[in-house]
Amino acid sequence: MTKGRVLLVDDDVPLLETLAEGLRLRRYDVDTAESGEQALEKIGEKTEVVVTDLQMAGMDGLEFSRKLHKTHDIPVLMLTGRGTLQSAVEALRAGIDEFLQKPVSLDVLELAVHRAVERHRLRQEVRRLRRYSQEQAATEHMVGASRAMKELRSLVERIAPARVPVLITGESGTGKELVARELHRLSKSADKPFVAINCAAMPASLLESELFGHVRGAFTDAKEDRVGVFKQADGGTLFLDEIGELPISMQPKLLRALQEQRVRPVGGSSEIAFDVRIITATNRELEEEIEEGRFREDLYYRINVVHIPVPPLRARSTDILQLAQFFIERASHRDGHDVRGLSEAASERVLAYAWPGNVRELENAIERGVALSRRPEIALEDLPDKLREKAAPDLDDARSDDGVFLTAAELERRHILRVLEAVGRNKSRAADVLGFDRRTLYRKLERYSLD
Repeated sequence: MTKGRVLLVDDDVPLLETLAEGLRLRRYDVDTAESGEQALEKIGEKTEVVVTDLQMAGMDGLEFSRKLHKTHDIPVLMLTGRGTLQSAVEALRAGIDEFLQKPVSLDVLELAVHRAVERHRLRQEVRRLRRYSQEQAATEHMVGASRAMKELRSLVERIAPARVPVLITGESGTGKELVARELHRLSKSADKPFVAINCAAMPASLLESELFGHVRGAFTDAKEDRVGVFKQADGGTLFLDEIGELPISMQPKLLRALQEQRVRPVGGSSEIAFDVRIITATNRELEEEIEEGRFREDLYYRINVVHIPVPPLRARSTDILQLAQFFIERASHRDGHDVRGLSEAASERVLAYAWPGNVRELENAIERGVALSRRPEIALEDLPDKLREKAAPDLDDARSDDGVFLTAAELERRHILRVLEAVGRNKSRAADVLGFDRRTLYRKLERYSLD
């Protein structure tokens, strides 16, 4: 598989052939041209980076670059034996991405070409996502085109019509309530109420009243009858968020309500029937909570008829720019700003960041950027400090501590290890992120002694 498509331009034919052969040995697809005029004829839509000499007979590198950028948005690297301040200024005006001093070593050239190819692919991805975003109606419904999101949407679409209880799990900020709302939207009761309550946000003393309601005089502040959320959601969906935080004393009462489909308001003498679809969510491992005696096993099996795990953002990194573009357009439209996207530097940093707070943290960062931006694009300085402090990865990762390039096998071993750590050593999720099937991942784990 080619690492990039390069066009080399130089009227020094021996040097041109040497550099071309060197890049080809390092798995680049290389075409050559001996003049600027010839290069303009050879340039194609698949070309990802151009490397050109500055001093050439006829059309020099600056003139060639100016003409190239009138028709193509491709990174240009310039080779020069004698750079001056004036030539640097002219190069910037001509759209040159980087100067390389001649004679250039193959290692230095490959590093520069690698960075340029990555920049070009990032630009293309941003353009593609902008086009995609413009073609799609603004929607809150589970943005993302990664394999993990496609599988999640497929599961939601299959489960939504059934009224079975669903347990949604995932880290904080992954969008568990969004999944619950999508289940309701696609259900046969979409025209009925969707009621959400956070079990961790309410004192235990008030939670029973909030769930089941109360009658007047049941306690000091009960000045009138109040209907609980079970009855408020009658006919529709009741979403119990952070179910793992439910006090152990409340769990048998909730279990009985779910079994009997009836609730008794606090202080009441009669029960009230209800008909709701129960969806619960947690960022805890409920099976561990059961072992520790903090969650009832019978309640767990009552709420966990269907389990929907929501992947963290780091396990679907290909969705990051698409989500960012969605948040940009939503915030710009809501607040009346003219921000249309991320700058190239901001895009690189957004992709390099680990997003421990998941989609919620990304949304917060983008809304901040829209509010602070003075240009049509969110710049690097508009992002939160912790994103700006994170350096984007480059080919330095391909070197050992003493500066020697690592083998492809060692690079792969290190990358697999990083992905495993990022997804909590969940091998199924790691295989999805890496693009392997499980059998291939297991073979590589055994080969690299990572299991």
